[in-house]
Amino acid sequence: MNYKTLALKPKTVFLLDGLGAVLTAILLTTVLKTFNEYFGMPRKSLTLLSILASTFAVYSFSCFAFSGTDSPKLLKPIIGANLTYCVFTLGLVIYFYNQLTVLGLTYFVGEILLICGLVCIEIKALKASSV
Repeated sequence: MNYKTLALKPKTVFLLDGLGAVLTAILLTTVLKTFNEYFGMPRKSLTLLSILASTFAVYSFSCFAFSGTDSPKLLKPIIGANLTYCVFTLGLVIYFYNQLTVLGLTYFVGEILLICGLVCIEIKALKASSV
């Protein structure tokens, strides 16, 4: 399924968003915390980011499971939440830049880029449903 097809199915976008958020939360709490010396982000920041990702997962899975024809309008909050998460993560990267390793920097920049790509798909889904 390409991104144009995906953008026409808002409920599927919620599923993708939820799965991504769960993956993020798992990576933050298991891999990055366990091998913190290889990433460099403080554990408290990782905990906060994982709580945010888990909250977004609950929202997205709920929208996937329970929304009907009104699902496109439910994309707006998750678009805003994802963008806020990216800005917050970027702020943490800048603030803790001297502590981050190359691997940590690569992880967080990659995560921000992936989430921004998902936001683009979510915006396309929102626009496609408005037509």
